[in-house]
Amino acid sequence: MTNKVLVAGASGLVGEAAVRRFATRPGWKVVGASRRVPESAGNTVFHSIDLTDATASRELFGKMGDVTHLVYAALQETPGLFQGWLDEENIERNALMLRNLFEPLSEVATGLRHVSLLHGTKAYGVHHPSLGYDGLRIPLRERDPRREHRNFYFDQESYLREKQVHGTWQLTVFRPTVIYGEAAGNNMNPLLPIAVYGALLREEGRPLDPPAGSLVPWLREAVHADLVADALSWAASSPAAAGGTYNLTNGDVFTWAGVWPAIARTLGMPLGEPREVSLREELPRRRQEWAAMVAKYGLSSSPDVMKVVGYNSLVYTDNMMRGAPAGQPVPALNSTVAVRHAGFGACLDTEDMFVELLQRLEAKRVIPPRTR
Repeated sequence: MTNKVLVAGASGLVGEAAVRRFATRPGWKVVGASRRVPESAGNTVFHSIDLTDATASRELFGKMGDVTHLVYAALQETPGLFQGWLDEENIERNALMLRNLFEPLSEVATGLRHVSLLHGTKAYGVHHPSLGYDGLRIPLRERDPRREHRNFYFDQESYLREKQVHGTWQLTVFRPTVIYGEAAGNNMNPLLPIAVYGALLREEGRPLDPPAGSLVPWLREAVHADLVADALSWAASSPAAAGGTYNLTNGDVFTWAGVWPAIARTLGMPLGEPREVSLREELPRRRQEWAAMVAKYGLSSSPDVMKVVGYNSLVYTDNMMRGAPAGQPVPALNSTVAVRHAGFGACLDTEDMFVELLQRLEAKRVIPPRTR
């Protein structure tokens, strides 16, 4: 049976990894859709599309009658990131984007068999001022009742479940924790700011000085973008995934203090002393230094450092380097028992993840290779 997966948000952190993963599966065709078309698309067909444009979306997706699977990982954020999570216009915009894609697609893709919807731990409402930690159970479990608040995740899921009444396809919802990957210029990828920060310090001959707030002993979780892609691949053809909602993490916890030494070693740097630094302020000031480094080493990266790291990723990374969040009594750790019981058991060591991803960035010449 022929399988054709449409990955929406294909240039994003999850979407890029999903395209790579599905492209390795025999008998699968992959088509990507995103605002930005990746520079290296390989054999995958990519379409540049603004999902807020209903007319353009109908024109494109109304011709995709052979799509059998959909991975919806598209997202729009507002500058500054966090306020956009509460902004009514942004909530409606993200709900509209899914409708603009799915309405024409569902009319023609009569062989559609499965939809994966990418959400995240904001579904638990910890970020929302009306909820916070009141009444929250740790670890976060998918089976617990929804804590009602305005969240485009809920609008999207409700829309798809309504569409399911008249369809024969299955739905799986994923809630990954903080995702790390090699895709540049994204809204919520802490890896690129860390890698670029380290590369700039190394070029100066300085050690890797960790942001002081990150050394507060606070348990955190991470998930490799490739692990999320593996889960999407599993869900696409696993009956056990049908109808499920699943948290995703690497399977362990970490502290920044525990992983900084491995990050420094991988970058070929000594670990320095903690210092007060905001990456949101530091990296834009170093535009010229980064551009000179791109030219000096012939990097594949954009000479504009902000196109590499993404402004919202700087905001996001700074937030995670500030120690324990205000008003957060315990870490918001996720249970991954549900997805394991359903049959997806992939896991990895988070320290190993940082090492591997930084080595990938060097191999792809996104950052300069260390001196061997």
